[in-house]
Amino acid sequence: MYLRLLLAAVLLLLVALPGLLSQALVNAAIQMLIGALFASAFNVLAGQGGMLSFGHAAYFGIGAFATLHAMNALSGEGLLPTPLMPVFGALGGAALGLVAGWFSTQRSGVYFSMITLALAELLHALAPHLKSTFGGEGGVSSMRMPAWGISFGNPSEVYYLTLVWVVGSLALLYFFSRTPLGRLTLGLRENAHRLKFLGYNVHVLRVLVFMISAMFAGIAGGLLAMNNEAANYVLFDVRLSSEVVLNAYIGGVGVFFGPALGAAVMTFFGYAVSDLTRSWLLYQGIIFVAVMMFMPSGLSGIFSWWKSSKHDSAVLLRHVLGWSIGTVLCAAATVFTVELLQRALGADYQSLLVPGQVWPGIDLFGRTWLPGAVLTWIVPLVLVMAGGLALRRTSRAWAVLNEQEAA
Repeated sequence: MYLRLLLAAVLLLLVALPGLLSQALVNAAIQMLIGALFASAFNVLAGQGGMLSFGHAAYFGIGAFATLHAMNALSGEGLLPTPLMPVFGALGGAALGLVAGWFSTQRSGVYFSMITLALAELLHALAPHLKSTFGGEGGVSSMRMPAWGISFGNPSEVYYLTLVWVVGSLALLYFFSRTPLGRLTLGLRENAHRLKFLGYNVHVLRVLVFMISAMFAGIAGGLLAMNNEAANYVLFDVRLSSEVVLNAYIGGVGVFFGPALGAAVMTFFGYAVSDLTRSWLLYQGIIFVAVMMFMPSGLSGIFSWWKSSKHDSAVLLRHVLGWSIGTVLCAAATVFTVELLQRALGADYQSLLVPGQVWPGIDLFGRTWLPGAVLTWIVPLVLVMAGGLALRRTSRAWAVLNEQEAA
């Protein structure tokens, strides 16, 4: 009941979002929706099927190019009305997923992951040379055509088109997880040998799951192509494949909406932080490591923990507040240290250094800090000690509370 109310509230917020945000932020919201669908499509393969792919950007990129070529067909009129164009992204992703899945699913575990990576890198290497398909360095561009009385000329209209496709795709993926094939997908993850013993063709099952995952990844790529009205072979880069892995696991692959949550949060994080610092990718990596070490079930695991806990909400809120304070203090120490070192070790600052003289001050967070002064480095030390103490005390109190409950 609570989950349905939460989903309804989120959906209402998404519908009202364009009226609350600037045009630039609406474009960021479109990227968040696309990232959420891409991560959810990846989770069908990795989270539900237990097959970790390191090359899922291939199907995302193929979906983008298939959509652009469909938009450019018939002298720019397009093969279908603009709102239906992501269908070609789905077809492109499914076709490539069927071929790549047939080969990669011949193996499992690490070997499967390496094959998916190799196939994606092969496509990434070939794409610049196939100029008629991928456009070379310049890529392929197109224009959204008016359809059904809608011009699709402003971000809000594209946002609602993306929202409809993403919500519909997530609904289909959720329905798939409840079908017999979706249940067998969980069997592939837990014990493929038992499925084979029961008479199922495990290889065919894996290929079908791979193709479905690639198909929805292609839809996400098609939506990106419609939003940007262009694409180039950079979409096949391994960085995009690694991003969807990070986003899915940060959100939590054990919960259906976990990867969507992780992708939305990390996409917004990148949009908000990339303009403030050049070290935002480092922070993204730190977040991933911290989540995997201390919250292996991902961000969505917090909701599962809250729902399954036997303690009342006040007790849970008190402990969450304690962990949050400790995390914020440790994060502040990390950001201070990284930003100060980035500036101190930068080429511009190093050119100002004079042998035998005190290092010049660095303006950071509204103050001037001397990199050579002991007091400067006491600040992050105090912050991390205070954060560590808060985390330790909260964790101990939680452990004592559980011991008392068990007794």
